[in-house]
Amino acid sequence: MTNLRNTRKPPTLVLKIFPHSKHQNYALSSFTIQTPCANQNREAVPVNFPSRPQQETHLVSTSNMTLKGTLTQFCNEPKPFDQREFGNIIKSNKLITSYIRAGELDSARRVFEKMTVRTTVTWNSILSGYAKMPGKMKEACEVFEKCPEPDSCSYNIMLACYLHNFDVDAALEFFRKMPVKDTASWNTMLSGFAQNGKMREAHELFLVMPEKNSVSWSAMISGYVKCGDLDMAMELFELAPVKSVVAWTAMVTGYMKFGKIESAEKLFREMPMKNLVTWNTMISGYVENCQAEEGLKLFRSMIGYGVRPNPSSLCSVLLGCSNLSALQMGKQVHQLIYKFQLYNDTTAATSLVSMYCKCGNLGDAWKLFIEMAQKDVVTWNAMIAGYAQHGAGLKALDLFDRMWNEGAKPDWITFVAVLMACNHAGLVDLGVQYFNSMARDYGVAAKPDHYTCMVDLLGRAGRLVEAANLIKEMPFKPHSAIFGTLLGACRIHKNLELAEFAAKKLLDLDPTSAAGYVQLANVYAATNRWDHVAKVRRSMKKNRVVKTPGYSWIEVKSVVHEFRSGDRAHPELASIHEKLFELDRKMKLAGYVPDLNFALHDVGEEQKQQLLLWHSEKLAIAFGLIKVPLGTPIRIFKNLRVCGDCHHATKYISAIEKREIIVRDTTRFHHFKGGVCSCGDYW
Repeated sequence: MTNLRNTRKPPTLVLKIFPHSKHQNYALSSFTIQTPCANQNREAVPVNFPSRPQQETHLVSTSNMTLKGTLTQFCNEPKPFDQREFGNIIKSNKLITSYIRAGELDSARRVFEKMTVRTTVTWNSILSGYAKMPGKMKEACEVFEKCPEPDSCSYNIMLACYLHNFDVDAALEFFRKMPVKDTASWNTMLSGFAQNGKMREAHELFLVMPEKNSVSWSAMISGYVKCGDLDMAMELFELAPVKSVVAWTAMVTGYMKFGKIESAEKLFREMPMKNLVTWNTMISGYVENCQAEEGLKLFRSMIGYGVRPNPSSLCSVLLGCSNLSALQMGKQVHQLIYKFQLYNDTTAATSLVSMYCKCGNLGDAWKLFIEMAQKDVVTWNAMIAGYAQHGAGLKALDLFDRMWNEGAKPDWITFVAVLMACNHAGLVDLGVQYFNSMARDYGVAAKPDHYTCMVDLLGRAGRLVEAANLIKEMPFKPHSAIFGTLLGACRIHKNLELAEFAAKKLLDLDPTSAAGYVQLANVYAATNRWDHVAKVRRSMKKNRVVKTPGYSWIEVKSVVHEFRSGDRAHPELASIHEKLFELDRKMKLAGYVPDLNFALHDVGEEQKQQLLLWHSEKLAIAFGLIKVPLGTPIRIFKNLRVCGDCHHATKYISAIEKREIIVRDTTRFHHFKGGVCSCGDYW
């Protein structure tokens, strides 16, 4: 623990400064030099200057300095303070602050060391630089100890430093020993408790605060929102005498966090003032609550009101574009990034790379990636995952090697992408090697996500027993998703016994899982066990489990057109059906035979063929052939795994129509061209 003050005082120059005007052009009223001199007792030498009427007095201090002479000269005779020297102090203080804000602590320190006169503002500025940097506690303590006349701001900076570098208890000990506490001191300690989830301690401190302001109330409200106590946050929000924009925004965050979108919207409309953080909170809230379209609409409104977006705004919007596969909107956001000169921001650029990958435009994603001056691990992960999703497994693995060779350290998400690349490319043995080398060679411990990838990798390859054994050997309790993955593999390979095992485990963990019932029913249907299919459907009805309806969509001229299987709502359905009948005749002449195993209904063969022809992805493709100009890829997106018959048919369509068709489902991209799919039929 730092000694709050040394008893021995260094030579000190105390300056009383007051501002001339709102522009803070400072004038010197008077100063007193206090220094222990040889053969003399400590004495004070006053030096006075004429001044304007005093508006406000600030006490600032310097130590271990000379002013155009030595300390001895000051002891022997008063010297007039050089007004130019005072101007240099202000200039140097501003320079230190600029360096600190830019994160250039060494440059700030060089300016500090060269100053012959330092005020308390100077000491506080350099102290704040150390306080903001983790691991610089020792240096901060040294600066604090040398500060001749620390004020409440100095102590508050040190308190924040303790919170950044130690636990809350160490900060509390320092707080209790502080000789002077202002409202900012109490708020700093209060925020420390709140940000660390210690709301009981925060509440106790809040009750005994001698004076509360809007910051105090906002810290408490934000703390309760963060720890999930929305009721207590709302209670304090109602009691707050003054509600700052921070408090309003915290409540909006809380409502969005708990999916109470209407309450968040109501509060957002009622807010007397909004800042950029408020807009960002609403936009990200919409995206996170699967209402990306509303998020994009609000973003347009924000731009219309003249609010300048920051990288956080753009990341949320680009994620929304990715979720909707709204490539044209994503391209508009790309233009905004250049308009607002955010193209050098790594976070914004990485979000762009991810958006292009997820919208099926791998070429533009790669172009952006290689142009980026700075890349962090998230950037590398986005591009590796992009290649993996598009089935370019070898390119993904080559990029991983390049990442490692350039000194970027992979994290657990990197290896999810690497294993996914091996999975989609059918590189089973190589995937096993990467999985086994994670901890040994890269220091990355395996997480449940990695085991899920491995179960999928082995399952797709038909190594179902190995996949099941891997689940049993997991060092932690399996989650429902891993059994869902095994169940999906059992459906592909029609392994009924293991499918029933996986389904039972899945439904034990998550009785409301629609995927568990549907996948098991599909396995039964594939083996013509329609009585078992009916039993599963009755069980779903009994447990009130609703199947997620499959749908596909396509963006044409910035308008998203959505189709469901057997769709009867689209205004151009007649021309779509006409196109499909035409395609059906041409495909059958070319050798296409419908795979009736994917018509999972107990009906006649002709009706099964009709059901397959009207699957949502075929409807979207037919619409794209009608509306999308020649030479432009047709991009289709589906919320479920693409149907096997649709995959087979799309290969024929791409050859007959001489069009490139890109289909994204829940697991990967399929690029169809000239009768061939990029997945090599391994999916």
